[in-house]
Amino acid sequence: MGLAAEAPTGQVRPDRDLLSGVVELDEVFVGNESRGAAGGMKDNTAVMVAVESLDDRRLGRVRLEVAEVARSSNLVGFAMRVIEEGSVIKTDGATNLKRLAGLGYEHQRFVGLDSKEPAHVNLPGVHMVGSLLKRWLTGTLHYAVSQEHLAYYLDEYTFRFNRRTSNSRGLLFYRLLQQAVNTDPHPLAELRNPLAPVDVPF
Repeated sequence: MGLAAEAPTGQVRPDRDLLSGVVELDEVFVGNESRGAAGGMKDNTAVMVAVESLDDRRLGRVRLEVAEVARSSNLVGFAMRVIEEGSVIKTDGATNLKRLAGLGYEHQRFVGLDSKEPAHVNLPGVHMVGSLLKRWLTGTLHYAVSQEHLAYYLDEYTFRFNRRTSNSRGLLFYRLLQQAVNTDPHPLAELRNPLAPVDVPF
């Protein structure tokens, strides 16, 4: 039980490389089931997405993170955590995102009101990742994802997405165990309820 619960925390390396090159940055909204409501209440939760845009409309690596609130200023901090300085960042026209140009990035803005093209044409990678994420949540997990555990499932999706073209499928479980060993310990109580304070004996 403990090993099974610990595995999701090992799907993201603490020292993982930052995204680089051309990176699309935006938010998507996913529905997830909140406990305590009869029949399951659906919430719209903002998930920040950064994905590398490669040649021939191919996608590179992705990073996902739950946003406490849907606010463009949160995307700036997210970008600084997951995207390497000097990269080209493509975003929508939110005013707060103009700050990226002064933080060591080349910023390309898409202002939807001034364009005849829909958002998915200018930021196709983000919308593709968002669509696949929602399909995975509904098709594989049947939206049985509680709010407090959504971040773990985003880590699992990131792990799967970034290794989708791996030629050594048998090594993925080995890599997962290797990364789990290299991460900080997480008490089972914390994994069951990440939002509650946990006393860790030393």
